[in-house]
Amino acid sequence: MADTVLYELDHGLATITLNRPDAMNALNIDTKVALRDTLLQAAEDPRVRAVLLTGSGRAFCVGQDLKEHIGLLAADREGSGEGSTMSTVALHYNPIVTAITGMPKPVVAAVNGVAAGAGAGFAFAADYRIVADTASFNTSFAGVALTADSGVSWTLQRLIGHGRAADLLLFPRNISAQDALDLGIANHVVPAADLPTEAAVIARRLAEGPTAAYAAIKESLAFAAGHSLTESLAKEDELQRRAGASEDHATAVDAFVKKERPTFTGR
Repeated sequence: MADTVLYELDHGLATITLNRPDAMNALNIDTKVALRDTLLQAAEDPRVRAVLLTGSGRAFCVGQDLKEHIGLLAADREGSGEGSTMSTVALHYNPIVTAITGMPKPVVAAVNGVAAGAGAGFAFAADYRIVADTASFNTSFAGVALTADSGVSWTLQRLIGHGRAADLLLFPRNISAQDALDLGIANHVVPAADLPTEAAVIARRLAEGPTAAYAAIKESLAFAAGHSLTESLAKEDELQRRAGASEDHATAVDAFVKKERPTFTGR
C-alpha cells in the first residue's frame, strides 16, 4: 500500500487516512490510485463492518494537486502527455465516490481540516460527517474554471437543497464548521482536539452494529433519491424482507424480549 494512504483494520473498523500532510493531502495520481484501491479493498473485505476516512496534518483534503495538474496539462498541450488530464474523473474520482456510496457498510468522514474540491466531494459522499470546529469546506471548482466532480452535483444538493448547492458552486468560498452544521453538511461538530476520539467512538459504534441493516439503509436512501414513492415503497418491502431474515434481526428481537443489549455479528 502506498504511504500516501494509510490503512488500519481493527475489530471491524477500517481507518483510511490520506497521508500527504505537507501538501495538505492534495490528490496526486499516486494518492488517487491508492485511495481508490484501498476503498475497494475495504468494500470487499467481509471483516470490515465500517470505514473511517480522515486526513493527516492540518487538512482533510484540498482536492486535486494543482502543481501536478499544471505539468500534466502542459504535457497534453505539447502532445507529450499520456492522454487527457481530465480522464482522472473517470479513472479515479468516480470510482472513489462510487466505492464510498456503494459499499454495503457505513462510511464516516472525520473532517480534521479544510475539505476542498474533490476532498469536499469525498466527505459529502460519506454517510456521516463529524467535523472539527476548526475545519472548513469549499467547493472551489469554479475558482479554477471547472465544474463539479467527485459526485458533488449529486451529493451536495441532496444534503442542502438545489438553491444552496448552486450558491456554493457558483460562488465558492470557505464554509466554517458551524456554518456547515447549520446548512446540514456536517452531522456533528466537535473541538479539534477531540475529533480523533469522537470520530472513533461513532465509527466503532457503527462497526459493532447491524451491518446488513446499515447496507439496506444506504441502498434504500440511494434508490429513493431517484425513484417515485411507489417504487421506493416496493424497494423498502424488498429490503425489509431481507433484513428481517438476518441473524442480527433475530438476535435483536431476542435481546429486546430478554431486556438485554444485543451483540451483532453483521450477518
